[in-house]
Amino acid sequence: MAVIHCLGVGLVGSYVAKRLAESGHVVHAYDPSPHRVEGVSGIFIHYLEPDEDPIDAMAKVHTNDEGCPIDMVVNMLPGSIGHTSTTILAESPWRTIDLSFSNLTPDRDSEKAKEFGASILWDVGIAPGLSNMLLSEAHRKLGPLLIGEVRVGGNPTEHTSGWNYMAPFSPSDVIAEYTRPARVIRDSEEVTLPALSERHSISVLGKGEMEAFLTDGLRSVLNSIPAVNMSEYTVRWPGHIQMFIDERDSGMLDEEKLTIDWQYNPMRTEFTWMEVTAQSHDGTKMEWRIQDHGGDDGHSMARCTGLVTFCCIEEWLDNSDMLPVGVHAPESLPSDVISRILEKMILRGVEIEGPVFSKSSDH
Repeated sequence: MAVIHCLGVGLVGSYVAKRLAESGHVVHAYDPSPHRVEGVSGIFIHYLEPDEDPIDAMAKVHTNDEGCPIDMVVNMLPGSIGHTSTTILAESPWRTIDLSFSNLTPDRDSEKAKEFGASILWDVGIAPGLSNMLLSEAHRKLGPLLIGEVRVGGNPTEHTSGWNYMAPFSPSDVIAEYTRPARVIRDSEEVTLPALSERHSISVLGKGEMEAFLTDGLRSVLNSIPAVNMSEYTVRWPGHIQMFIDERDSGMLDEEKLTIDWQYNPMRTEFTWMEVTAQSHDGTKMEWRIQDHGGDDGHSMARCTGLVTFCCIEEWLDNSDMLPVGVHAPESLPSDVISRILEKMILRGVEIEGPVFSKSSDH
């Protein structure tokens, strides 16, 4: 049993906190609106005031609550504020899992973490996160890549009119994803392309035609996995991103309204789908497909993202030497850890196909 402090218990954070408590761990949850975990056995709730620093709140619990231990900290705050907490945690001796997905990434605090004895594992969701792990497995098997591609999205099951979307994360983070320029690899060099560019149609088994477009999701693998060309594309129903572009270009985009329009509706069926493709210079391809339709334990994107996080926490608790002091991206995890994460996700009902090996027709 471990004592784990969860900063933020929204859709994803509450999923992680519940799974940890279910596994017998003591969980301290910090959130201004922790309603999703209220009444859950094993979870101690700490209500944050609007401007209260979650790290300060955690420090008070650590100091005042008879020396409450901190075996691990899980930062699941929105990216707009989560990066501040991770920077502070880099000056602590604790193990930290960071899931805040801020554009200010924790690797900038690597030297600071080593100086203070902190260990941070960041971006452990489905993408980035599991996608990084699969690309790293392809690199270990195939060597430097000719092509690395990730296509991923969480969407309503049925294609209807309107936005055709529900945000499992903070809508402001989704808007940031749609507006932040996309860093990709082209001809072995990192280049920046406009977000939402390279839009194209894809076929998703059982769902039909969907659209994919560039977003800034590669993050750490830009520097850790050598490739000639590498990209991440977000997948949505046709019409969604054109609607966003039209409102943006007309000056009518209203973030507050989008928060309402994109609100998660638990009565509406939805699914998460991801495809990771890697190709070596000799034409050998490795492909994975992941699909989930959610279940009694949560929304599919929250569940897929939260399961990767939960499995990383469990692995690190089982082996405190899994990662040394410093800041670590998910692709740095050993192959045996990645295999166990995939196995645990399958046991929870996530459909995972792969790796499927094939040979490119161009070779």
